Amino acid sequence: MPTGVRSARAQRRAERQSAHHLVTADENSLVELEVFLATLPLCASGRVFIEVPEASDIGVIDAPARMTVTWLARSSRSGAPGSGRSCASGSALSRATCAWADEMLCDGDTPTNVTLFGGYLGTADIVEHLTGVLHVPADSIHAPERFGLLPLSR
Repeated sequence: MPTGVRSARAQRRAERQSAHHLVTADENSLVELEVFLATLPLCASGRVFIEVPEASDIGVIDAPARMTVTWLARSSRSGAPGSGRSCASGSALSRATCAWADEMLCDGDTPTNVTLFGGYLGTADIVEHLTGVLHVPADSIHAPERFGLLPLSR
């Protein structure tokens, strides 16, 4: 195989892996999530976290093959550690997303596009963690404008 062909193949592989996606949603934003995922290229990679009230609310979401979808049922999770409370809306989503980001966003070489469709409380916690603790640029995070969490000059 000629060297130029391998270089082109390596270039295509690098382009496919050049951007990673972190996407969140809850039971109220599943339609937005599905529309968004349908716009991604088939070679998109990343992680999708979806919080729902009960395990019976878990369904099937069409996502690109290189994206991992994780369903989080609030009914099977606890609230804040040691509180004995039930898991509040947005808590499971925020905890899972922030924990994943702490582990996976340590490599600054691969940009991550963040799209947050969940409710306000979980989304606000995620934005605060990503921008404040991990120093993710606000312009790489997309959240509903109605929340007012990010600068409008994106």
